[in-house]
Amino acid sequence: MAFFDGLNFFIALTIGLIPAIFFGIKGIKSKTYILCFSLAMIFAIFIPKPTELLYLFVYIFIEWHIIAIFQLLNKKFGKNKYVYYHAIILALLPLIISKLSGFIGHHWFSFIGISYITFRVIQIIIESYDGIIEKSNFWDTLNFLLFFPSLSSGPIDRSRRYESDLNVLKSREEYLDMLQIGIRKILLGVLYKVVFSAILFDQLGNIAGHYDPQYLILYSYIYGFYMFFDFAGYSLMAVGTGYILGIRVPDNFNKPFISIDMKDFWDRWHISLSHWFRDFVFSRYMIFAIKGKKFKNRLNAASAGFIVNMLVMGIWHGLSWDYIAYGLYHGVLLAVTERIQKKQWYKKNHSKLWFKLSSWFITLNLVMFGFLIFSGYLTETITNII
Repeated sequence: MAFFDGLNFFIALTIGLIPAIFFGIKGIKSKTYILCFSLAMIFAIFIPKPTELLYLFVYIFIEWHIIAIFQLLNKKFGKNKYVYYHAIILALLPLIISKLSGFIGHHWFSFIGISYITFRVIQIIIESYDGIIEKSNFWDTLNFLLFFPSLSSGPIDRSRRYESDLNVLKSREEYLDMLQIGIRKILLGVLYKVVFSAILFDQLGNIAGHYDPQYLILYSYIYGFYMFFDFAGYSLMAVGTGYILGIRVPDNFNKPFISIDMKDFWDRWHISLSHWFRDFVFSRYMIFAIKGKKFKNRLNAASAGFIVNMLVMGIWHGLSWDYIAYGLYHGVLLAVTERIQKKQWYKKNHSKLWFKLSSWFITLNLVMFGFLIFSGYLTETITNII
C-alpha cells in the first residue's frame, strides 16, 4: 500500500474519513482523531518496511528534541547565531545522511517523507529564531509533522497556519463547505492521477529509445504534462483529504502552463515548495548578501540569489546531474527574467497582448526543456549519441 495509490489505500482512507466527517458535522474537535488516523495510515503503509518505520520514529524523536532544546535556549539566552546554525545543521543531518548514504550502498535514515518533514522542522526552527514562534506544543507539533495526507509529497504547510485550523472548531456550515470542496478535490485528483497521468505515462513508454530531435521535443511535452497530472493529482487528493479532516491544506498548483514568465511559473508550480524556498532560502540569502555588501546592487544580489536558491532546490531533489542541472537551469532563467523585467522596453510592452502571447510561448518551451533535463532523458540521449 502507498499514499494515494491502490484500492487498499482508498478503502482505508474512506473508512478513516467517516468518523472525521461525523465529528466535523457535529462540531466535535477531532485533533486527537487526526493524529490517531495519521499514525494508523503510517503504520499500514510502513509495516512492510519496518526499518523505514523505525527510522521515521527515531527521526521524529530527534527532531522534536532539537526543536524543544533550541526554543528553550532561544528563550533563555536570546538570539544566538551559533546555536541557531547548529540547530539547523542538526535538523538537516538525517536528510543529508539519507542522501549521501546511497552512494555507499546504504539507505540510512531513508524513509518516505523525510524531505517534507524536514522542511516543516526547519520552518519551526527559523520562525522560533525570528521570534514568531515562542514555544511549540508537543502534541500539535507531532500532529503537524505526521499529518499523513501531505507526508510523502506535500503540500508543505506552515506550522502556525496548520495549528490554527487544528485548534479552531468549525461551525457546521463552514465544515460542510470544506467537506464539499474536499470531495471535489479528491475526485479531480483521481481523474488527474489515475486517468490522465496513466495515459501520458504509456505514451512516454512508446517514445523511449528514440533520440531524434522531434522525439526529444515530443518527450519533453508529454513528460511535462505527465508530471503535472501525476503530481497535481496527488496534491489535489492530499488537499481534499485535509479539507475533510478540517485542515485547509494549501493548494500546490494553479494552472502552471499559462505562465507568462519563469517567475510566474514558480508562483503556479509546486507552490508550497517554491514559496518555502523563497521564504527560507532566497530571502535569507538576500539579507546576507545585502547586509554583507557582497554585490554592487540589489539586482546582482537577486540574480545570484535565484541561482543559489534553485541550485539548492535541485540538490534537494537528488544528488544526480539531472536534478542539479535542472536547478541551475531554472536559477539562471529566473535571474535572466529578473534582469529583463528591469529593462525599460519590458515595462513599456509587458501589458500588451502580443508581448504576453510571445512571453507565454517562450516560457512554455523553456519549462518543457527543463522537464526534459529533469526526466534524465536528455542525458540518456546525449549518452547514446556519444
